[in-house]
Amino acid sequence: MANVVRAALVQATWTGDTESMVAKHEEHAREAARQGAGIIGFQEVFNSPYFCQVQEPEHYRWAEPVPDGPTVRRMQELARETGMVIVVPVFEVEQSGFYYNTAAVIDADGSYLGKYRKHHIPQVKGFWEKYYFKPGNLGWPVFDTAVGKVGVYICYDRHFPEGWRQLGLNGAQLVYNPSATHRGLSAYLWRLEQPAAAVANEYFIAAINRVGVEEYGDNDFYGTSYFVDPRGQFVGEVADDKSEGLLVRDLDFDVIEEVRQQWAFYRDRRPDAYEGLVQP
Repeated sequence: MANVVRAALVQATWTGDTESMVAKHEEHAREAARQGAGIIGFQEVFNSPYFCQVQEPEHYRWAEPVPDGPTVRRMQELARETGMVIVVPVFEVEQSGFYYNTAAVIDADGSYLGKYRKHHIPQVKGFWEKYYFKPGNLGWPVFDTAVGKVGVYICYDRHFPEGWRQLGLNGAQLVYNPSATHRGLSAYLWRLEQPAAAVANEYFIAAINRVGVEEYGDNDFYGTSYFVDPRGQFVGEVADDKSEGLLVRDLDFDVIEEVRQQWAFYRDRRPDAYEGLVQP
């Protein structure tokens, strides 16, 4: 019998306030659950605008503790209600002066499994993230969830192959990549990098992008979120580039083992020859 996981993702437009943004995602999650999904993931800092288009201290107000902040607790309740695993990207404050771009992972029974903190922090026009975030320091965790082994890699991380590989070595079957990227910067790379990473590391990837223009800048987030399989093929249609949407797709995890036997990339790795890759 095929080992099929029904997975979901949401690409969303900013509503103007946190309460309505969270409520909207709750409704998307309930709809995904009605469609039989076992896991859902949201976009980068899903409960706020993408405030990193500017560098202003007022935007530290979006930060909250993880897991003891209001949004993660609310998502734990939602997970218990729907019976789904939920990947929850938020702006995290650990203590005064310690802020991270983070995603919490909540199991289908509402239990908090842990968090991933974004490693690679951009500092370019429209993406002034070093103003807000410290680099992640929790490694590359893979969470043993009700649907399988799930990892997270956040937005700008996707340009760096090392983390994709470490998630594979740590056993990931599905990696969520919540993002906020706009048309003028990386649209060409969007449909290239994650399929290539799925092939190189032989697992499924859920690539999520925001959609629309928001109040703190002119970045035009182009959506086109998708699931991609270990052969680099899109699973179903790619989402629209201008409107909000919920994607629900069936992922056959048996394909992971088939591809790893066929292509044998993990067998033929040469870690003994890679020392130069980690030299400053």
